[in-house]
Amino acid sequence: MPDFRQCATAFFVALLTSSSAVASPELARSKNCVACHHLERKMIGPAFKAVAERYGKDEAAIKTLSEKVVKGGGGVWGQTPMPPQPAVSPEDAEILVKWILSQ
Repeated sequence: MPDFRQCATAFFVALLTSSSAVASPELARSKNCVACHHLERKMIGPAFKAVAERYGKDEAAIKTLSEKVVKGGGGVWGQTPMPPQPAVSPEDAEILVKWILSQ
């Protein structure tokens, strides 16, 4: 039987590795982001990695991009606008953007 320290260590490791970034690929699928975006290649919208390259060092990016997820936007990546995603909460949008920027 494992001792208390082993259990506590396993619990804290699980807690640390269960951050929002770990859940984001599933969240991106559940919110249908992958209908227009791919991790590595352009589809209708830009690749998530291209977004990370463009905005990764921008301190305002999380707020700006989270708002674009919910409200929509256009003109930054070409002629095709991103439609509003009202089914994505501001909290989920922020989780998604943080994950995208970590790519």
